[in-house]
Amino acid sequence: MPPPEIRARLRKADGLTQEEVAAVFGVTRVAFHRWETGVAKPRRRHLEAYVRLLNGWAAKHPKTAHEQDSEPVRQAG
Repeated sequence: MPPPEIRARLRKADGLTQEEVAAVFGVTRVAFHRWETGVAKPRRRHLEAYVRLLNGWAAKHPKTAHEQDSEPVRQAG
C-alpha cells in the first residue's frame, strides 16, 4: 500500500470524505481514519477491497499517486 499521506491524497482527489468511504466499507469513520493513517490495518475482508479501491484511485489520479516518490500500490497478501 502507498504511504498514509498518499492514501489520503488519493481519496481527496476523488472528492470523497472519510465518512463516505467508511460507510461503503460498513465501518466507522474512526476505523477508516486509522487505516488511512497507517495506525491500523484493515481486516482481511476489508483489506483486499481497500487495496482495489486504492489501485482504482491511483489509476484515475496518477499524478497524485506518484507524488513524493511514493511506492506503487501493491496487492494485499
